[in-house]
Amino acid sequence: MFRRTFWFTAGAAAGVWATTKVNRKLKQLTPESLAAQAADKAIEAGHRLKDFALDVRAGMVQREAELGEALGLDAADGQDRELPPPRRRAALDPSARPTTTYSIPTISYNRNEDH
Repeated sequence: MFRRTFWFTAGAAAGVWATTKVNRKLKQLTPESLAAQAADKAIEAGHRLKDFALDVRAGMVQREAELGEALGLDAADGQDRELPPPRRRAALDPSARPTTTYSIPTISYNRNEDH
């Protein structure tokens, strides 16, 4: 009699456990839950991307400081150094373009020559 009671209780417990697991999995697979999971992953990816961009920017600032120090471009002497004005390139200057015109040669084509 105790044996039957034990197995009945064990079977009922296993059924409750399995039902609970299946219901949890079904709730995870609903469209609302999937959308929430996707939104959470997107937000997490955005935070990681922002952290990466901040790390890159910090590295850029550090490297620029190292290069400025190595090249002697520090403004520690009290003078602010400015970049020279940009040079104009002749290819971009409309007045520097050549005024020659090109003529396209005309080629006569006779279809009867193919036969």
